[in-house]
Amino acid sequence: MKDFTLESERCIKMEGDRLRTEMERERHSEIQIPPIALDWSYWHSWWDVERDARHDGVVVPNKQPGVYEVMLDDVRKTLLAIGRTNDLRMRIKQGLVRGKTPHSVGKRIRADIKDGRVCASDIGIRWAVTDRPAAVAEELHRRYKARFGELPKYNMRG
Repeated sequence: MKDFTLESERCIKMEGDRLRTEMERERHSEIQIPPIALDWSYWHSWWDVERDARHDGVVVPNKQPGVYEVMLDDVRKTLLAIGRTNDLRMRIKQGLVRGKTPHSVGKRIRADIKDGRVCASDIGIRWAVTDRPAAVAEELHRRYKARFGELPKYNMRG
């Protein structure tokens, strides 16, 4: 009986050690994320995006997830904002440019246009469809911050 108990304890200890090792491996596991390729649109002017597509305006993909960038077409080509969305058309046309749906970055840009601090004709917008907008936006923000030390002007809170 004593041998059985010792053998059982040894088996239980071995199983416990195996489970701890497996759990430790899971705790420190790496996740391999495949690369994401972006097919960016051309840059479009603020006014062309604002204009209805039925009246020579730009067609923004409808009900498509993606990322977008807003740029000031000055000498430095200053990136003003990086955004992500589950519906590019709704977010860019209705929120960012027209203000028909809530969009904090769009609200600040439109206020600066109205006050003359930014000229709408100098603003460009581009987008890319992706099924992983959050991951892409995070990487675009990370790269921008690594290069310039801060987020684009309109992405900063305050």
